[in-house]
Order: sequence, then structure tokens, then C-alpha cells
Amino acid sequence: MAVMDIDVAAHANGEVLKLEPISEGTTTKRKRKPHIVAVINDMCTGCSGSPACVDYCPVAECMYWVEDEDHPPFGHIRVDPLLCIGCKLCTSKGPDGAFLEGCPWDAIDMVPLAEFEATFGQMPY
Repeated sequence: MAVMDIDVAAHANGEVLKLEPISEGTTTKRKRKPHIVAVINDMCTGCSGSPACVDYCPVAECMYWVEDEDHPPFGHIRVDPLLCIGCKLCTSKGPDGAFLEGCPWDAIDMVPLAEFEATFGQMPY
């Protein structure tokens, strides 16, 4: 699977447009870097605009919708790496609370922090 490009600096500078649906939950800043980070790969379909993963994310504005510029109104989900706490809830529950072993489309990869930072750059915290 190819991983979508992630601009850590744009997230850190608040330059990312986050559209609905968007995760709701705690707004408390995380205290340390997580050991793993959720990364959305190119298999994400956005679940036709009603993604189950977003509803289970416990962190406000961590998971959000990104429109497909070439094919509106379609799009996909992205994860803000500076907000992700590595809890895996986005990969463990699906529609109607069904327990899953990952996203049904295998669109969410839990990536070790060292691998993430080697690929996308150092996270500021």
C-alpha cells in the first residue's frame, strides 16, 4: 500500500484545512510522542462520507475529511500526526460497534514512531 504524503510542518503551523466529518473528543495536548502513529494509506475510500474510524477517535480534530480535488464530492480521511495518541481505536471498531481487526479496507496503518519520523520528518513533540 502506498501511504499518502503527510506534511508534519503544515500540521505544526496550523496550515491544514480540516473538513467534516472530523473527530471529536479531548482537546488536551498530549504529554509525549506516542510509540505508534495512525497513518492513512491510499486504500481509504472515506466510507462514502460516513467513516466509522472518525467516530471512534477520542481526540478532537485528529481525524478529518480531505476532499478529492479531482473527484468531488469524494474524499478520504487523514490523521493529524501531532494529535494522534496511538490508541488504535480507529482500527478496532467498525460500523454499529462491530469489533474489527483493522479497517475493513486496510486503510489505516499503525506505524512505529521511529519509522514515521524517518519517512515524514521529526515531530516537534
